[in-house]
Amino acid sequence: MTPVDRPSTPSAGPELPFFVYGTLRPGEVNHDLFLRGRTAAEVPARLPDAVLYDGPGYPYAVQRAGGEVVGELVTPAPGRHPELLAELDRLEEYYGPGLVRNLYERVVRRVLLADGGAVEAWVYLAAPSLARRLTTTATPIPTGNWLHPRP
Repeated sequence: MTPVDRPSTPSAGPELPFFVYGTLRPGEVNHDLFLRGRTAAEVPARLPDAVLYDGPGYPYAVQRAGGEVVGELVTPAPGRHPELLAELDRLEEYYGPGLVRNLYERVVRRVLLADGGAVEAWVYLAAPSLARRLTTTATPIPTGNWLHPRP
């Protein structure tokens, strides 16, 4: 792959917290590798109007009315946002808005907090072509919670 095929840094956008719902959640392998010691806060949160699908080794969230995904809202420690954004983009195979090579799209969505509040956050959703496949062939996680998939 050449540098033209894969931009080194997608456009950063605002310094928002991240909503995580799979291997980046506390206690999971990628949390320890990418987030441990680099966050200011991690609190339970929910992503409305999304459905979670079981993937090989990790889940995929797909935007869909009526569903809900359980996860955490992660706020980077002061000064760590640009570094975390770049590393998470690489982990999630996000190369820039709307690129065909993306496994996930990084988008801004409203996330609900346990106290009833809502905040905007970065969320990695399955890229459109993958989302289409998932909705026709994959198994949704009924609880919307990858750590507790069965009711």
